[in-house]
Amino acid sequence: MAQEQARNESTEGINAWKKRAPYRIHEPNENFNARYEANCHCGRVKYEISRKEPLDSKLCHCTTCQTQHAAPFQWAAIFHKEDINFAKGHHDLEWYDPTSKSVEHKLPCKVRCSYCHSPIMDEGRNMILLFPSLIHLKTDEDRALFKPRYVYPYSIFSHN
Repeated sequence: MAQEQARNESTEGINAWKKRAPYRIHEPNENFNARYEANCHCGRVKYEISRKEPLDSKLCHCTTCQTQHAAPFQWAAIFHKEDINFAKGHHDLEWYDPTSKSVEHKLPCKVRCSYCHSPIMDEGRNMILLFPSLIHLKTDEDRALFKPRYVYPYSIFSHN
């Protein structure tokens, strides 16, 4: 009996992320106002965003972002974890910690679809960085709200 209880607590601890923001699925009565929809490339992971405008939007040229995205920079929009709701597929996610090169859900980490491997977000301790190229921005006004406001100085063109 004690062994079974310990196993359940262990499993519950492993799966506790499913009950916390940003992975917790909001109930219909919680008044989550979905302003934007987004999905990974294959569509297995779908999510909604409630905040009209990101807290910030940036282009990052650090070598980690260049390597992880196989591109000269990463475009990211910063949100609170409560601003996202997974409509589908939050069980189809996997994590990667570039610091320890681990696939454990350890913060901060990179989050992607386990099927098509589209990067979904970077999850920090308090915030998330979503990738606007996955968000269905329908109007010019919406696109303007997500326009990068800051370019991190670690550019591929710097000589440092």
